[in-house]
Amino acid sequence: QLVESGGGLVQPGGSLRLSCVASGRTFSDSLPGWFRQAPGKEREFVAVIGWRDASPLYADSVKGRFTISRDDANNTVVYLQMTNLKPEDTALYYCATTTFSKFGSTSTRDFGSWGQGTQVTVSS
Repeated sequence: QLVESGGGLVQPGGSLRLSCVASGRTFSDSLPGWFRQAPGKEREFVAVIGWRDASPLYADSVKGRFTISRDDANNTVVYLQMTNLKPEDTALYYCATTTFSKFGSTSTRDFGSWGQGTQVTVSS
């Protein structure tokens, strides 16, 4: 089970850090990532942790503003540091995992173990 937290209301230009905690498991056998879904829109890829020598992957819309990382000590928490937030970042943010063999995919079909989401609202 994955549980997201850290969402909230923030002004444009502000920052938030989301957390995703794996309950009863670790991320040692999977790659965690983040998706988001705005009202009336499809769920879209945001970021996925890197694997082996590959760097994390990011959606073009968040590159340079968002950073995905994980707690390597316990490998049970993944973070999404979001800076310079924009109103268009407003969405429900979900954590999910994919397999090593599917690294590079940004499709929701290749991710599973979805959390319940945490709401991020960017508004003045």
